[in-house]
Amino acid sequence: MGENQPLRDGTASFGNVRCEEPYSGQIMSIDLNPCAPPTHQHTHKGGLRTVAVVEGLKGVLALLAAYLFIAMVHRDVDFESAAESILFFFHIDPDRRLSQAFLDIADKMSNVNVMLVAALAIAYAALRFLESYGLWKQRAWGEWLAIISGCVYIPFELYKLVSHPSAFHWALLGINILVVLYIAWVRWDEIQAARLRLPAQPDAG
Repeated sequence: MGENQPLRDGTASFGNVRCEEPYSGQIMSIDLNPCAPPTHQHTHKGGLRTVAVVEGLKGVLALLAAYLFIAMVHRDVDFESAAESILFFFHIDPDRRLSQAFLDIADKMSNVNVMLVAALAIAYAALRFLESYGLWKQRAWGEWLAIISGCVYIPFELYKLVSHPSAFHWALLGINILVVLYIAWVRWDEIQAARLRLPAQPDAG
């Protein structure tokens, strides 16, 4: 029997592939698997793993910052003087609004509870590491966690932007919105791909 010949039962044979449809006698095109349903070609591994690395770095930086803060408290460091030294080192005018806010925060840091700082840093880092793992492994729960946590931060970033407008706060808000929109698009795309893979349900009748 030839390679592309009609069979006696009304089906067609294309190489080693047998299609359970009537053979019309005309072959317009031959795919590698003409009987297979259309597949979803999008892949998001690279983008998701990039976001996962960023989220993991956030957790590391939170733990490092908490460690440095606790070490400075134990050494009785004057945070206001340290903040002034940082502004002087970077040649930043201390009379600016952002500089004054930085100095005010530094002045209040001496009264902060060390155990509270440590607990908050550990909780934040654990959330970031969990989200990073879920995104790296392309888990649906990791994507939902990234969307929800990103949306939670947006109102606080908007408040900071309104109360203390700056390029830094604009950048933070823009990056967070872009990440949330990207993860939401990935989740939507994966939902659509899962629907395409579902077998067609026969009509009742």
